[in-house]
Amino acid sequence: MVPFRQFLLKIHSRCNLACDYCYVYEGADQSWRGRPRRMELATVRRTARRIDEHAAEHGLDEVSVVLHGGEPLLVGAAHLDALLGELAAVRPRVRFTVQTNGLRLLDEPALLDVLHRHRVAVGVSLDGTPAGHDRHRRLPSGAGSWARTAEAVRLLGSDRHRELFAGLLCVVDLASDPVATYEALLEFAPPRLDLLLPHATWREPPPGAPPRTVPHAPPTGAEPAPYGEWLIAAFDRWYDAPRRETGVRLFEELAVLLLGGRAASEAVGLAPVDLVVVETDGAIEQADSLKVAYDGAPGTGLDVWRHGFARAGAHPAFLARQRGLAGLGPVCAGCPLARVCGGGLYAHRYAAGGFGQPSVYCADLDRLIRHMAGRLRAGVAELAGAPGQAAESAGSALSAEVGSVGRERRGAPRLTRPGHARPPSG
Repeated sequence: MVPFRQFLLKIHSRCNLACDYCYVYEGADQSWRGRPRRMELATVRRTARRIDEHAAEHGLDEVSVVLHGGEPLLVGAAHLDALLGELAAVRPRVRFTVQTNGLRLLDEPALLDVLHRHRVAVGVSLDGTPAGHDRHRRLPSGAGSWARTAEAVRLLGSDRHRELFAGLLCVVDLASDPVATYEALLEFAPPRLDLLLPHATWREPPPGAPPRTVPHAPPTGAEPAPYGEWLIAAFDRWYDAPRRETGVRLFEELAVLLLGGRAASEAVGLAPVDLVVVETDGAIEQADSLKVAYDGAPGTGLDVWRHGFARAGAHPAFLARQRGLAGLGPVCAGCPLARVCGGGLYAHRYAAGGFGQPSVYCADLDRLIRHMAGRLRAGVAELAGAPGQAAESAGSALSAEVGSVGRERRGAPRLTRPGHARPPSG
């Protein structure tokens, strides 16, 4: 069994936005309806005890706790302070991250004091340009939320609060220009950002993409790949910058994998899953991205009241995601890029027959990875062609940069997609 090192706690199950692509509220799994609005302190205390037990059993000296929702900051400053105090009492060192839409930072400034006190890294969801963001991420009134989100991000990026700022999450939208989207995010000087593919399955394919059928062989390169082309344009803009402007998690993960390293993401690569979810009522579940597959897909039947995390780790659903190459279906197992793409995000593989298919974004990932591999090869060849000492210096610089990316990936707070990233139906 691979021990859990990341514990994602759903501390509030409702939201103050009405995003039309939300995988929690618009997804196939509607279990949120029957759960408490917030995680009470008794549940937090029990969860902390289970984390402590799990860390002791596996000799872990550090764990990551991600506060999630819905909108997690709806719990309010007082409850958040008490909740973090309970979690900070566990024996291993705890790295805290919260993923938020940012609006509560404006409505309740005391939240920032709590976040500073407990050293909580803050990731904010922002979909690029005002038009791109407001196309999907709206207030319950129907008005766009970009202006208030941007105000919150600027507050977070100010000198006073900059140490809290973990980065930005942006959902890819084919209706938005990729370079304009990247540059709009860059205006906030994020230390890191991630470009996320909208949650989709073979039963509910990605928005704006041509019809797709489950492949029986790896891609040939002739398949339509609009999301791949979108990401290529963003990658080239990022890669060709005269200096490193920010980290982009997807691109860094793929680059490290292409250069023979190990991924730190469940979206690509073959690293075994080490993340577990605890819902507001204490239910222990798999990654909540599975909510897009079918009703009950993330469920395990376990909870922190009756079960330790060792029981979850031994659950067939978790074990299935820790088998590496052997856990992929036949199409992926026969693909030369399998060790890089890893079959894509597990939820995106779902079809009527289960999760044994490639990702619904298979052709897109293939296109992006091959393009990135070509750019990296060209860069290495250019370094190799430099004369004498210049080549040696350039090679050292490349090695240092790759090492730097690896260290940053391991040390950076995890940015985790909140319940706002599923494409609208139809």
